[in-house]
Amino acid sequence: MFVFISGDFSSRPRQPHSSSNSRDAASLQLASQRFNYTTMHLEGKTALITGGAVRLGRAITGALVDRGMNPVIHYRSSADAALALEAELSGKGVDVALVQGDLVSQEACRKVVEEAHTKAGKIEVLVNNAAVFNKNTLMEATEENVMAEFWPNLFAPIFLTRAFAELAGEGNVINMLDRRITSNDTSCAPYLLSKKGLYELTKVAALELAPKIRVNGVAPGVLLPPPGKDEQYLKAHGGYVPLEYQCRPEDIAAAVVYLLEADCHTGQILYVDGGKHLLGTEHV
Repeated sequence: MFVFISGDFSSRPRQPHSSSNSRDAASLQLASQRFNYTTMHLEGKTALITGGAVRLGRAITGALVDRGMNPVIHYRSSADAALALEAELSGKGVDVALVQGDLVSQEACRKVVEEAHTKAGKIEVLVNNAAVFNKNTLMEATEENVMAEFWPNLFAPIFLTRAFAELAGEGNVINMLDRRITSNDTSCAPYLLSKKGLYELTKVAALELAPKIRVNGVAPGVLLPPPGKDEQYLKAHGGYVPLEYQCRPEDIAAAVVYLLEADCHTGQILYVDGGKHLLGTEHV
């Protein structure tokens, strides 16, 4: 038997069940004060996003602007895309700056961070997004193609993070990883090794730079087809995904925003891949 009781309950004051509720509320308030539970407010703060003008970087930049952040968009060769994005975002009430740089040396990385500070003032967030992906097995790897991936994917985040820590002193770093770090995908050995190194860097930096700087990572699954390919390419080559959900760049950008706003996290890796990282090497 179902009983329906009508009435407007929203206007009735909620009464505590017992005096213990008051004690619990007081204890929670005291704990919040003692441990300083806070959420980072992004509005008005500035973020440097490497590779922030195209593909996934563009989505991340857009999500941060939607939170009221001022973006410093780094690019290497995508000048036209960077200028177009600057014009688009400037009408949203934020300050937009561009910095160009080829992240192939410690000096070049520091110059990018210094130029970002010069143009935009204090940088509170660094997003290490710029990356290179090529398919080379271990036996196909040469010194040239290994270094071509290790520099932007691992070495540059090391030196960008160091420069950020020295110049900013506090804030947040987000490293963009890859769900492959839980597998041993032999088809892209240099790339995989560089991303596994970045995974370890995330944890090491989180410890060394705490408590002033939080360092976290986001590990996406397959998101976008390679240049010149369409969505059908993803369907044909994406493989099995437990959730049967095709993640979008906006999903990754939302994860970045979450980690920036969640002050209790450091050294964490958030997989955004529909569960594919759970499958291991057999489903690379």
